[in-house]
Amino acid sequence: MRARESESWTVFLVVAVFLQVTLLLVGWTAALAVQRGVHLEGSQIQGGLVRGRVPSASVVEFQGERVRVSRDGWFLIGFARDAPAKVVLFVVFPTGLRQYYDLPVKPRTYRIQRIDGLPRRKVTPRKEDLARIRRDVALVKSARKVDDPRTDFLAGFRWPVLGVISGVYGSQRILNGKPRRPHYGIDIAASKGTRVVAPAAGVVTLVHPDMYFSGGTMIVDHGHGLSSAFLHLSRTLVKEGQRVKQGQPIAEVGSTGRSTGPHLDWRINLFGLRLDPALLVGPMPK
Repeated sequence: MRARESESWTVFLVVAVFLQVTLLLVGWTAALAVQRGVHLEGSQIQGGLVRGRVPSASVVEFQGERVRVSRDGWFLIGFARDAPAKVVLFVVFPTGLRQYYDLPVKPRTYRIQRIDGLPRRKVTPRKEDLARIRRDVALVKSARKVDDPRTDFLAGFRWPVLGVISGVYGSQRILNGKPRRPHYGIDIAASKGTRVVAPAAGVVTLVHPDMYFSGGTMIVDHGHGLSSAFLHLSRTLVKEGQRVKQGQPIAEVGSTGRSTGPHLDWRINLFGLRLDPALLVGPMPK
């Protein structure tokens, strides 16, 4: 009897250990499956935009801020010009599992760009200009606060105009010999009147004929707080509230505002975060 009891006990222990290991493996596999459920694509670099996808009904926070997630699980995050080497993404899955992800951010070295020959008043505004500048800033900030559930950005981006790149994102600018804020767009030199097309589909949220610094200005919202701004325009071809398609003519190149020659200053924002448009498109076509 004792031998049989001993054998039974041994079998019981083997089965118990097998079940425990199996449960651990299943749990580990499930955890891996959940982690793989967070898909990221884009440029994890200063100034970069990343498009992510999680299971439907997940909650996403980035750097402590709640991020809009579409019904299909799409979301956007971006990295500032001087973003730290590591940022944190937090996801609460529909199962209740909470997961933190440390995302590395590649650093960049920025150019120094000197621009001379600007009107003195456009570099150092007079007191009477400040009220106008504040109104311009308020209008732009309001347009960039739009948080629309549309996901026009999923179709990708194209160059809004073709030409010579004369200014790049992040460069430290020295205007008429005086250090100023970095440049947050990409400058594309082109003849006055050259058509500017929508780089992606969206809704026009701002059209202004003559802002103090940016001259003729337009903002197009692509959904989830991602927007394009077009500066120094000579003419606009669409109105606020209008829906535009990718590749549709929306404006014409000019040299209005603070500018030394005809060009388009194209900018990308994720709400108030300034990103590099060049990272959303391939090399400039020849």
